[in-house]
Amino acid sequence: MPHQPHILRRTRPVVLALSAVVLSGCATFSKDGGLDTVSALTKERTGQEVRQAKTDNDRSEIEKAVNELLAKPLTADGAVQIALMNNRGLQASLAELGVAEADRVRAGRIAGPSLAFSRIRGGEDIEIERAIGFDFVGLLTLPLRSNIEARRFETAKLQAATEAVRLASETRRAYFNAIAAAQTAQYMQQVATAAEAGAELGQRMAKVGNWSKLDQAREQVFYADAIAQVARSRHNANAAREQLTKLLGLWGSGTAIKLPERLPDLPKAPNDISDIENRAMQQRLDVQMSKRNAEMTASALGLSKATGFINVFHVGYANVSETGNPRANGYEIELELPIFDFGASNRARAEAIYMQSVNRTADTAIRARSEVREAYSSYRTSYDVAKHYRDEIVPLRKKISDEILLRYNGMLVGVFELLADSRAQIASVNTAIEAQRDFWLAETALQAAINGSGGAITPMSSGTAAAEAGAGH
Repeated sequence: MPHQPHILRRTRPVVLALSAVVLSGCATFSKDGGLDTVSALTKERTGQEVRQAKTDNDRSEIEKAVNELLAKPLTADGAVQIALMNNRGLQASLAELGVAEADRVRAGRIAGPSLAFSRIRGGEDIEIERAIGFDFVGLLTLPLRSNIEARRFETAKLQAATEAVRLASETRRAYFNAIAAAQTAQYMQQVATAAEAGAELGQRMAKVGNWSKLDQAREQVFYADAIAQVARSRHNANAAREQLTKLLGLWGSGTAIKLPERLPDLPKAPNDISDIENRAMQQRLDVQMSKRNAEMTASALGLSKATGFINVFHVGYANVSETGNPRANGYEIELELPIFDFGASNRARAEAIYMQSVNRTADTAIRARSEVREAYSSYRTSYDVAKHYRDEIVPLRKKISDEILLRYNGMLVGVFELLADSRAQIASVNTAIEAQRDFWLAETALQAAINGSGGAITPMSSGTAAAEAGAGH
């Protein structure tokens, strides 16, 4: 027993080295690289999973799945599914997971030893110095640093999921915009055909003296304006379709998307979502990320306090050889002391950053509550407006047109009254299409406000532009 302290002194460096090896072996890469968590968060909020193309085999499977979805008329859910598999911007965001996980693994492993060697010769004398050192403070703070990087990895997962949910929302918006634009373009083509017939009729009636030059000019300008409206609506349809194609990550033959001819019907009743603000606080990914950032900052503050006084502390073994003298063995300690501020500036900076993070978290929560209230108001109002056009205005316009047509057949009204009513009906139909589109856009924005990180809330169309287009003068 009298030799035990000596034995402990000799074995302590060995124990330290073994501890470093064990600790460095604890940090390993996960099998999924964080993708399973991202996919689960995305599916919970969009109904679709995220897929990452890491290998050629993954890319082939994704292409096969995309082609199967494109072989039939595309639905909103199908468009979201393609985007979450095939959008290259999202794939780039998913690659950030690998960067964050690599940082986590590196933070969980002790830094390698530092080696030093010097050879000095003076005359016939040669001095050789050899040293090996270890970052002792890095070893002591390894659990704390590992915890910080683990939190950052979790934040990276939330960020990737946020990008996926945002992409899903943008894709749904682009999908409904593309259908509405194509529907409007098709209707405006029908209007142009009718306007052409009206212009030809006006020319014939003017030739036989049954129509004034003013009435003829009105029909001609209406036809000319209808042609311009067709060109605009076709461009808008192409632009909306290209926006959808871009989000789906399609090119070449893949751009031949089969879209429905008209927007989906309105649901029988709007969703009456209760306790919407609390749902947003629990579901919104930007709120969760803000909370994680505040937690990470708090952990970083703890790290700053732990290393505020001793910034660098290396412990190492050294030996020196000199010509004609036996080798001298010993150890060296490298210590940097903050003698000017004693680490106070680091602590003050960390505390300021923490308070900044706390206030940003509160600001994010306040903005989220406001956004979800506004989104729900837009959702309910757009539903009521679209339903009003469907059940009241469009049927009344049709009834008026039927009555005017009956009176025209009975020679109680003239051709001009019949054509003027057709122009008024055009405005109502276009505005009804816009109202139906606005509802689906508002429904998409509401889901983004509850589940994602918010989204652009599109102001409802007033119908003024459609009325001017329909009037033609």
